[in-house]
Amino acid sequence: MKSMKLGRGLDALLGEMDEAYENEGSSKDTILEIPLKDIRPNPYQPRKQFDETSLLELGESIKNDGLLQPIVVTQDFDGYVLIAGERRLRASKLMKLKTIRAILLNSDEHKMRQFALIENIQRDELNSIELAQAYNELIKIYEITQEELASRIHKSRTHITNTIRLLQLSAKTQKALAEKKITAGHAKVLIGLDDKQQQLIVNSIIGQKLSVREVESIIKNMKDDNKSLSTKKTLPSYDFTDLKHKVSELGFKFKASNNKFTIEFNSDEEVDKFLNLIKK
Repeated sequence: MKSMKLGRGLDALLGEMDEAYENEGSSKDTILEIPLKDIRPNPYQPRKQFDETSLLELGESIKNDGLLQPIVVTQDFDGYVLIAGERRLRASKLMKLKTIRAILLNSDEHKMRQFALIENIQRDELNSIELAQAYNELIKIYEITQEELASRIHKSRTHITNTIRLLQLSAKTQKALAEKKITAGHAKVLIGLDDKQQQLIVNSIIGQKLSVREVESIIKNMKDDNKSLSTKKTLPSYDFTDLKHKVSELGFKFKASNNKFTIEFNSDEEVDKFLNLIKK
């Protein structure tokens, strides 16, 4: 029952965000023109990386055509805190604009975190790792299953599952994916490898520009080699102490390993001498 209640809470949050945008002119949510300098970033913003070129393009659009959709803020003791619209805010600052249109909502810290997660998911503004972390956090916040989350944000359950599985990758592999040095397709086939194997293949992907299919082939060969090694019989080990002593007394050179003893000959005479000894 608790999960169902929290699940309905997520539905309400989604509806509240949609309603804020749909009713910009209503009295319920105040629309303001706010100085950019008075707005602080959302401390719970899940997105960490922003493409500079994309921001410049968005900034030019805002400068020339105006802001088509306002940002969402909540009032703080010394100004405003951004809830949704990080890219629009950053782009406006790049264009050195003085003010920005904003919807003012009453919000607490808990809801600010959730708004930021939902807005970024809906706008496809997160890289694969940020998206995986956002999905994972929503599941924990609302205590719902991956299937329930998929239904509420209109994504397939397979997409949710495969995205969250990326969090199983090593920190270095996640960083390479977040920085777009490798693709999500590459990353998915690396799941299950240890950190050292992942790093080796990530370096190969970057250095040799390997396709996903090529990486799959490399991993298959690695697994086949490991399987072959694990199924090999353990070779026996023998104690050659007495034999070493005897051969040394006879004046012959030798090499010994766990299960192999090799006598070395330097001339035909040594061979004949050895043959005569074993005939006795």
